[in-house]
Amino acid sequence: MFALKQRPATPDRDLIAAVIRGDEAAFGQLVERYKERVFRLLGRYCRDAVECEDLAQEVFLKVFRKLHTFKHDSQFFTWLYRVTVNAATDHISRASSRRLRLVEDTEIFERGDEGRESPTAPLEKEEAGKVTREIVQQLPEKFRTILVLREFEGFSYTEIAEILEIQLGTVESRLFRARKRFRDALLREHPDMAPSPGAASPGGRR
Repeated sequence: MFALKQRPATPDRDLIAAVIRGDEAAFGQLVERYKERVFRLLGRYCRDAVECEDLAQEVFLKVFRKLHTFKHDSQFFTWLYRVTVNAATDHISRASSRRLRLVEDTEIFERGDEGRESPTAPLEKEEAGKVTREIVQQLPEKFRTILVLREFEGFSYTEIAEILEIQLGTVESRLFRARKRFRDALLREHPDMAPSPGAASPGGRR
């Protein structure tokens, strides 16, 4: 049996050019390629699936209308995330009575001894997730966003700078302040969950 060779994926650049020429199918390919990433990011901000779906449609509509403004000196997915973040923050502003909801735990709350999970670990993680959401909800929008992009989405400093259209130094200082605010609130409100002074902070790509 001969293995069937998979056709290489069409580069974003070519799909974008095709969309600008009027090829709607090409835009459908872009949506299919990135919709999971967009939904995941919006899931940090939306309260329910329906709300997230509506906001995702708004995002892709904006992308379709503004695609001709995209400059190929940056990656398409960073530009797409910028549009998504802007739409999400606008959504929060329009519904200021609603609160940001994070749906995943942060590494700062991980428990266990030498990689072994304690019998109470599931309850601890559930409580940690609740505490994480409560504290992040209290942060100003610019700090919430940068924590989501770095700690939950795993973007590098350079990618965050591109997405938010800020300087690399601003990313570093803002992330430092966001983490400090998070830790201070954790120490103040939940000292039993705070990491020890010598504990390493979450790492990842820079």
